[in-house]
Amino acid sequence: MKKSYCALGLLLSLSAPLATQAGQGNDNVTNRATTMTRQIASKVKLSEGQYVKVRKLNLQMLTAVAELKNQYASDPTTLDERMAEVQMHYEWDMAAILWPNQMTAYNQAKSTMTALSIH
Repeated sequence: MKKSYCALGLLLSLSAPLATQAGQGNDNVTNRATTMTRQIASKVKLSEGQYVKVRKLNLQMLTAVAELKNQYASDPTTLDERMAEVQMHYEWDMAAILWPNQMTAYNQAKSTMTALSIH
């Protein structure tokens, strides 16, 4: 479970620079999803179709995370459980979008980024 939190943290940290932007709400989530998708695309070399699907998936994940944070702000245990579910579904959907060699590159990029963020 700790690994899934690290992966979710990685995905959210990839878009952290946009979190300080002036825009709030849907525009901010959309910008963060686009930034995350671009960063993934630079590491994994997505086709146009994959880029569109990954961006949609990132948008869904970021929206779900924001909703969970609002809904379970006072219940950290439930929040952790729900975040783990979102992460599991995200990883499953990514595996369905990416080709095997891309999935390998994605996992390597994730583990490298996660290892750097732990220090």
